Amino acid sequence: MAKIAVFNQKGGVGKTTTSLNLTAALARRGHNPLSIDLDPQAHLSYVCGAAVERSDDSVFGFYQASKPLTQLIRPATGGWLAIASHVELSKVDTHYGKGANVLNRLNLGIIRENLNTGRPIVIDCCPVLGVLSLSAIFAADRVLIPVSADYLALKGVQQCEKTLKALEHVLKKRIARRYVITRFDTRRKLSHRIVGELQGRFGMDICGTRISENVALAESPASRKDVFAHAPESRGAQDYDALADELLASGFIDTRPQAAN
Repeated sequence: MAKIAVFNQKGGVGKTTTSLNLTAALARRGHNPLSIDLDPQAHLSYVCGAAVERSDDSVFGFYQASKPLTQLIRPATGGWLAIASHVELSKVDTHYGKGANVLNRLNLGIIRENLNTGRPIVIDCCPVLGVLSLSAIFAADRVLIPVSADYLALKGVQQCEKTLKALEHVLKKRIARRYVITRFDTRRKLSHRIVGELQGRFGMDICGTRISENVALAESPASRKDVFAHAPESRGAQDYDALADELLASGFIDTRPQAAN
């Protein structure tokens, strides 16, 4: 089963929206996904109904008190499992530094507790390049990078690519990644120009599916629902269904059981 970090160093590009709705799409297909919220804003935890009041009940408890990840798993309202975030998670950088031990801690926890043997894991990253986002990349075997169809996001994705290439020297392997274009508007020439530029730079790493600018995607968090529960016939639901199908068909999300290490 794949471990996917949804990552971009720029905010506002649709990381949490993509984490939420890709996980929901996988759940709808019976793949029993687990979402891990590594953003201290905890927006994913709130929207999917897995928010916690006590920091020890969130992934912060894993870092601070060495709680097993399995003790932190909660049901999400959309029918999958989740490990929540908490605002206290923002203290991880200052408390634990950036050494190899802390960066690999989540990965070792997932392996030790066999969380990667029966389900895909989707990790929602914060936009700050620090212990949390690096931990997600160290734990993942795939990185999905949402890129909104605007000029500043195009500039930001260049830095994201530099970060991944730099990490490859540490991890001793190429990090498998896909870029998915979000907030795409077919009426805007800029959207089409950005698609062309990204395809020219990254080729086959660009997803064929584009996530359209869609009211249902913007409104669904207010109802604390994924887009399939909020507006199943919407263009947003269709787009995330298509994205899940594409990633599954290409093998980017591998649904075969993975043997425990």
